[in-house]
Amino acid sequence: MPFSQHILDNALGAVGNTPLIRLDRISKAEGLECNLLGKLEYPSVGGSVKDRIAKRMVEAAEKEGKLIPGYSVVIEPTSGNTGIGLAMACAVKGYSVIITMPNKMSLEKEAALRALGAEVVRTPTEAAWDSPESHIGVAQKLQREIPGGIILDQYGNVNNPLAHEYTTGPEIIEAVTSTPATTDKPSSGKVDALIAGAGTGGTITGLSRAIKKIHNKACIIVGVDPKGSILAVPDSLNTADVGAQYIVEGIGYDFVPDVLSRNEIDYWIKTADEEAFEAVRKLMRLEGLLVGGSSGSSLSGALRWLQETDEGRRIARTRGANVVVLLPDGIRNYISKPWFLKMAMGAEPSPLAHRITAILKPEAGTSV
Repeated sequence: MPFSQHILDNALGAVGNTPLIRLDRISKAEGLECNLLGKLEYPSVGGSVKDRIAKRMVEAAEKEGKLIPGYSVVIEPTSGNTGIGLAMACAVKGYSVIITMPNKMSLEKEAALRALGAEVVRTPTEAAWDSPESHIGVAQKLQREIPGGIILDQYGNVNNPLAHEYTTGPEIIEAVTSTPATTDKPSSGKVDALIAGAGTGGTITGLSRAIKKIHNKACIIVGVDPKGSILAVPDSLNTADVGAQYIVEGIGYDFVPDVLSRNEIDYWIKTADEEAFEAVRKLMRLEGLLVGGSSGSSLSGALRWLQETDEGRRIARTRGANVVVLLPDGIRNYISKPWFLKMAMGAEPSPLAHRITAILKPEAGTSV
């Protein structure tokens, strides 16, 4: 039963159960014949796909006796969304939280974390993952020094991919299989391809397992990795831009997390900031979806794969083929970012804006 149809015991009951939405206007603009579908994660109560792993990691740690009420302090290195999910879960359950986060992550993320009662420690963006100054190194130091400190470790915790294998994946499968095909909207009845960005890699690993194990073993899984990251396979895809700084948050790393099973991903696409932000604009202007930058990375990677690879072009030309793109979070966390302000406030005036200006021009003090 959808969570909106009954009273929930607490906020954790509103994690997940997110919609799968047709991206028909983008599909038409790009000349695709397949069904392009977006798994929209920002309706989850904490605002992102990471709510799912936060809930599962906390509840699993409680069952295992690793979290002790009144004593345990949850400490987590994160790019922000996992921290928000953990802060939300710990607010409900009564645990203290410390989040370590690189400087490049948005002020909105820090504000949301502090509003939920978390302590936030910023670390140098350029610090290597295994440096004592990195968000991981600082979290480990705090854990050693603070009584009751525990790192749930999204990078190595099996409950990260399990959350998606048992919730996100089945939700996608259920939405696709329960939607009947029609003459206007044909459907293969299965998930034919899935595209998602990789950060910790838990999301795409769990989705791959859910879909290929119980639904469609022939489903093509495409991983999206920003230029500057090293997650893509083969490694030659990463060499041209290794170590380069990128603006998109929440995906990509300078090490391969344990929860990322790269052999379960069929293709990798490398994306740049500029194409990611242009894809965000398409999602907003054409589909009315207020998504964040990593959603743009997922969509731009999906379009590149569909238009530039043999297998992708085959799927793109197949009426009824279902291509799912994971859209991890919303724009809430990025409102103050220069890339978004440029898009929203610095765009060229539209013909309608010019007409409004012409109509209101005689009125002193009016601003358009």
